[in-house]
Amino acid sequence: MFFFPLFDDNPSGTRPYVCYGIIALCIFFFFWQSSLPPGVLNQAVNDFGVVPVELLGDQENTIPPVLTIFTSMFMHGGWFHLIGNMVFLWIFGDNVEDAMGKTKFIIFYLLCGILAALLQAIIDPTSNIPMIGASGAIAGVLGAYLLLYPRANINVLMWIIIIVSIIKVPAFIVLGFWILSQFFSGAIADTSTGGVAYFAHIGGFIAGMSLITFFKHPSVRMFQEGHSSAFETQEFREFMDYGIPNNKTKGFMEDFIDKANKRKDK
Repeated sequence: MFFFPLFDDNPSGTRPYVCYGIIALCIFFFFWQSSLPPGVLNQAVNDFGVVPVELLGDQENTIPPVLTIFTSMFMHGGWFHLIGNMVFLWIFGDNVEDAMGKTKFIIFYLLCGILAALLQAIIDPTSNIPMIGASGAIAGVLGAYLLLYPRANINVLMWIIIIVSIIKVPAFIVLGFWILSQFFSGAIADTSTGGVAYFAHIGGFIAGMSLITFFKHPSVRMFQEGHSSAFETQEFREFMDYGIPNNKTKGFMEDFIDKANKRKDK
């Protein structure tokens, strides 16, 4: 059985330009990483990633350890790492950015990333394994989303053997399952061999839940209702034809022609 979130049913009132910018920067730096020879890439990860023993200790690095908290947020360890993070930011980030405004969202995002890195470093202060990725900061966005829109429905791709369909699942189930999986994985993970920084995810998520009250616009309510019925299912083929919001399946030329025809009608 395979589940993967695709998009939510929660409209936002503004364009999430900060989220677009973060996604663009992460993609740019990933392609830069991919262009480096293996030896140079390993050095870049060590220089720009957060190394707990350097951050909390006296060991020196080419880059000041405090600055690596910020540089590490725009680097990723592979295609799946990058795509997973960017999809989650794409789904959940627009509404959180809309709820607090662009300037506050930048500060909020960075604070969540800082607190995520600090918790991981405190849990394993002697580790010399560099941490990279936007996961901690994005986990903060997920924590904020959970408190703002717990009943918003997430369209999840469900794949069971040969059956592929789309199911609407409330955010509190999707995100609740995600954070519980981080606690479980963190409890059994062997941090000495590297891998996923689960406690950074947990730290970012808790930071997002704790900070959202102070960053959201006063007019934005917590625990808002959803905009569609939960647990509705849709066949994957039907979804590809009609289910993607804003008719994204329409080609550029078709959209251009439609707009031109509307101008003529006027």
